[in-house]
Amino acid sequence: MADDTSPDPRHIIGVVLVVASTAFFALAGIFTKATSADPWVIACWRGFVGALAIGAYVYVRRDRAAPETSFRLGWRGWALAVVGALSSIAFIAAFKYTYVANVAVIYATVPFMAAAIEWLALGKRTRAQTMTTAAVSLVGVAIIVAGSVSGGNLFGDGLAVLMTFGCAVYLVMIRAYAGTPVVWAAAASSLMLFLAGWVFADPLAISGHDFMVIAAFGVSFAAASILWTEGARFLPASESGLLGAAEVPLAILFAWLILSELPPLQSVIGGAIVLVAVFAHAGRDLLVARRAGAVQLEVVAD
Repeated sequence: MADDTSPDPRHIIGVVLVVASTAFFALAGIFTKATSADPWVIACWRGFVGALAIGAYVYVRRDRAAPETSFRLGWRGWALAVVGALSSIAFIAAFKYTYVANVAVIYATVPFMAAAIEWLALGKRTRAQTMTTAAVSLVGVAIIVAGSVSGGNLFGDGLAVLMTFGCAVYLVMIRAYAGTPVVWAAAASSLMLFLAGWVFADPLAISGHDFMVIAAFGVSFAAASILWTEGARFLPASESGLLGAAEVPLAILFAWLILSELPPLQSVIGGAIVLVAVFAHAGRDLLVARRAGAVQLEVVAD
C-alpha cells in the first residue's frame, strides 16, 4: 500500500515553479531602474518581447482538440487586456519615481483591495479576517506614503497605488470571467503596450544596452507569468498566495544587493506592518486548508 505521508511530486513541482515565478516578478524594479529609457519605451519593448514569448507558450499549450478556443478572447478577454495594460504602465512608471520597496509593499495589498472591490461593487461577503488584514495593511501603506511627502516620492507611490487598484480590478475580473484565457489576455495586453509605445514615445531612440535590458525584462515577465500559471495548478490557492507573497521581500533584497537602494525609515516601518499582515493572513489560510485536508484524509481512512 502506498504511503499517504510521502510527498506528492506534483506538489513539489508546484512549489518550485511558484517560488521561481516570484523571483522573476521581483526583478521588475531592477530591470526598470537599470535602464535610462522612459516608462513608455520600456513598456513598448517589454510588451513586444513578452507578447512573443507568452504567445509561443499559449501556442504550445493550446487545446489541440479545439485550438481556436485558446486564442479567442472575446470582449471579456479584451477588457482584461486593457486593464492589464493600464496597470502595467503604472507599474513600470512607479519604479522610476519611488523606491522598489515602496512599490513592492503597496502591491502586496492587491488581494485585500480586490476583496474590498468585490464587497463594495458586487456585494460579495468578505471574511472579517480579510477586512482586518486590509485595514492593517492600509495603515502600513499610509505610513509609506506619508514618508514620501517629504522625500519627493509621492508621485511614484501614487502610481503604485493606482497600479495596485488596477491589478485588484484585474483579479476581480478574472474571478468573474471564468473560462477566459488569462495568459493569452496577458499577451494581448503586452501587445497593446508595444503599440502604445509608438504613440507616446520614440522606441527607436534607445541605446543597445537599454534594449538588451528591456528585452531581458520581457523574457523575465513572460517566464514569471508562465511559471505561476503552471505552478498554481498543483497547489491550493492558499499556498499559492503565501508563496507569492515572497515576491515582496525578494524585490527589496534584490534592490539592496543590486542597486544599493535602501528605503527610508517610514518605508521600512510601513512595509513591516504590511508584510506581517499579509504573511499572517496567508499563513492562517494555509493552516486552515491543511487542517481541513487532514480531516478529509481521516474520514476517507475510516
